[in-house]
Amino acid sequence: MDDSKPNNMPVIFCEMCPEEDRKPARKTCMKCEISMCVQHLQAHLTTPVLLQTHPLTDPMASGGATKCPEHGKLVEYYCLDDLTCVCVSCAIEDQHRLHNMKTFSTAHKELLEKLSADQKELLFKTDDDNVSLEKWEKNENKKATKASVRLIEAISNLRDLTLASVQTSVSARMVSIQTSKNSIQAAQNEKDTYRFLQMYSQVHQDVEKAKVVDLRKGLEPGSDQDKLVKEIDGETIIKQAADFWGSLLMMVDPKHHQEIIPTSEDLFFEPVTFSPAISLSSDKREVFFNSRMGQCSATLLIQSTASDDFNRWIISLPEDDDWIIGLCDTQCVKNVKNGPVYGLSCEDNKLSVLSTEYDEEQKTQKTSSEFLPNAEAISTETVEVVRDSSVLSFYSRSGQYHKQLILSLNISPNDQVLKHFVKLGKDNVHFTPENQWKSSCGTNHSLQNRRHKMSLGVLTQHLPQPLSQPLPSCPIIGGISTTWLICKFV
Repeated sequence: MDDSKPNNMPVIFCEMCPEEDRKPARKTCMKCEISMCVQHLQAHLTTPVLLQTHPLTDPMASGGATKCPEHGKLVEYYCLDDLTCVCVSCAIEDQHRLHNMKTFSTAHKELLEKLSADQKELLFKTDDDNVSLEKWEKNENKKATKASVRLIEAISNLRDLTLASVQTSVSARMVSIQTSKNSIQAAQNEKDTYRFLQMYSQVHQDVEKAKVVDLRKGLEPGSDQDKLVKEIDGETIIKQAADFWGSLLMMVDPKHHQEIIPTSEDLFFEPVTFSPAISLSSDKREVFFNSRMGQCSATLLIQSTASDDFNRWIISLPEDDDWIIGLCDTQCVKNVKNGPVYGLSCEDNKLSVLSTEYDEEQKTQKTSSEFLPNAEAISTETVEVVRDSSVLSFYSRSGQYHKQLILSLNISPNDQVLKHFVKLGKDNVHFTPENQWKSSCGTNHSLQNRRHKMSLGVLTQHLPQPLSQPLPSCPIIGGISTTWLICKFV
């Protein structure tokens, strides 16, 4: 046995040796509450019953923290839920009675194994994120530098401040990861069971903090981030600085600022239900409404000429009309509210979420609709839909860079084969003509006595040509045909 002790550690003497010849203690028995030298320790090391029931630790002075402060009993167990040493009363009677309790030796073994697994995870995370961070930093710096030549001196100073803040934030996160590494190493080097368990709570905290570190995110939410965003996103930014402005926002707050990437040109609308007032452009990527032909009502699947395996699209939507967008089963697309469906709905200018839940025991499904709280503050003129494995997310897009999460839905494993869709207008609404006129061919036509208000405004005084569903071409007596662009891929 190695008798060497750190210079700053007090010498604890054996309590069983004669007073005149006391030797340094090698271990302290937590149950007997005495410190023993090598000679007097032999009984504890050679007697099986003592070996199993009398925990030993490094020498401690009398009154060491070996008893429960609540019950005054010897601490003999470790609570894995609360990461603390407890006595038998805590384990079977008090607040820890339903917790995961282990003996010291078992806890020591299991927690060492967990630390090894955490160490591997953090090693992989830091190696992978360091490379990604370098690439991201070079790319963003290149974009920012290219645009900065068009900016006034104040904007250049703002860029320097932003980059310095990001670098400081990243450095702080790297310190957190390094701290966790040091804590893990110290714990792994600690061979004494009791001391290991005493320090494990802090080690666990360091590891958990390191796990949630994202080296690729912007500044931490707070006054620094808010101040920079406020300074960057202001009227003082000149028009020529748009690219640079967006680059800074993405570096500081990438959660809410991402450069808009247009929807793939492979996507197009496929009509399922289609009122006579609705028309499509020749490429089937724009939807038009003619107010003299009836109600604005249509259900459209979103298809791809390249592959059905697409997971993202951005769409502009009518500001004051009802609509539903999301995923649904092709069997229920004509009445999506019957499910299975996962979507965002706007009805009477109120946003709600549609989702389907399955009862595995009854083998039944239930589709529900729930209004979103504080939805009035969310702009939905342009919405981005992203499907990532079993999660469907909806984002509000405003301008070139601003992106705000509206909601995310978990998709049931039973609904992996679903189609993207858009539904415009209300269900089962019939157009009742209030005014009528005749065309030159003698056909009666009706005039809806309301002006349909669309977010994109009047596109043209005549129908776009060519259309997939053209309207009658004969001249109209008593009025002209007005067409609005109401929906399109962005």
